[in-house]
Amino acid sequence: MAPAASGHAPARGVTAGGASRAANGVADAGTTGRAAASAGAATGRAATAGAGTTAGRSAVPLPGGQSVIFTASLSLRTRNVQATVARATRLAQSAGGYVSGEHTSVVQAGRPATPRVNIQFKIPAAAYRATLGALGSLGTKRSETQRAQDVTGTVADVNSRVASAEAAIAQLRKLLTRAGSVGALLTVQEQINQEEASLEALQSQQRALARETTYATITLTVTRTAAPAQHHRHKAAAGFLRGLTAGWHALRAAVTWLLTVAGAVLPFLVPAGLVAAAAIAGRRWWLGRRRAGASPAAE
Repeated sequence: MAPAASGHAPARGVTAGGASRAANGVADAGTTGRAAASAGAATGRAATAGAGTTAGRSAVPLPGGQSVIFTASLSLRTRNVQATVARATRLAQSAGGYVSGEHTSVVQAGRPATPRVNIQFKIPAAAYRATLGALGSLGTKRSETQRAQDVTGTVADVNSRVASAEAAIAQLRKLLTRAGSVGALLTVQEQINQEEASLEALQSQQRALARETTYATITLTVTRTAAPAQHHRHKAAAGFLRGLTAGWHALRAAVTWLLTVAGAVLPFLVPAGLVAAAAIAGRRWWLGRRRAGASPAAE
């Protein structure tokens, strides 16, 4: 928040010097010096009186008078991501908050893929701590981070600058009615335009601070946790599939080995079969001749 405050530092110089320069322009055009002096005094009194009024319309301070921006991030694991997100949304809404952003993604690190939901809540500052505790009980807490940024000084500074700018513009409009020439009229109108531009920037910063201090921001990340029973079944199925795959590989290896042996022996079986057939045929022929020679001798 410090850069934002420093970004508006020139506005104070413009506010403080705008009425003075406009008054000088009017005086140069013929307006009396007493009008210019009274313009500066009136601007100072109006800025002082208006600071408290503007502060009451900006950021809502804590009971101790401090303006604090609360932010937190919470990470949970749960079996049912969508049901947990729905319960968290109902908790935020019951506390007076709302959903300011949501993103759903799928983490492919494991099998099956794990869904993840990032959701951001805006919670009234008064209900911030109670709501954060209730959200943390919706699942297994993985991590939690909290931050509190004190912007009391920034809020007071911006409110003071807004009040000063409003008072300066009001005084410049009064001077505009007293301009005695076209040149003086243009000078005062230019100062009014500059002051209004600075005032719009300051009011925008004031509204942003009011939103940030009125509502705390809680970012919730929910991922799924696999059920233990499903984990055991998955391991059993994986073991069976591994065994089946190993058996199939072993069968293929055995068949491949037998076919390899058969292919290696087959070239030798053909000539061995021919030799065996010739031997059997020769033996039958020899036995036939022997029987034929033995028959005449017996007669």
